[in-house]
Amino acid sequence: MKTYTFRVIIEPDPVLPGCHTFGTTIEETRENLKDAIKAYVLSLLDDGEPVPDDRGFDGYETITDADFCKEKEREFAYA
Repeated sequence: MKTYTFRVIIEPDPVLPGCHTFGTTIEETRENLKDAIKAYVLSLLDDGEPVPDDRGFDGYETITDADFCKEKEREFAYA
């Protein structure tokens, strides 16, 4: 199983340009962030683009390829 790991910061992340989200609580923001990263990485994979690897920070969210399989089955809204 492939695991993707990205840092979670409250400022622009140069590894995921254009990946934005928000929430009214930290937990809501965390869940929205996971959704935003999944959608971002799925778009990279669908377009044949490389998925960046970011290991330069101590706080990480881990998303496995099983998460992507579930997400491929639902539709995303694009803005």
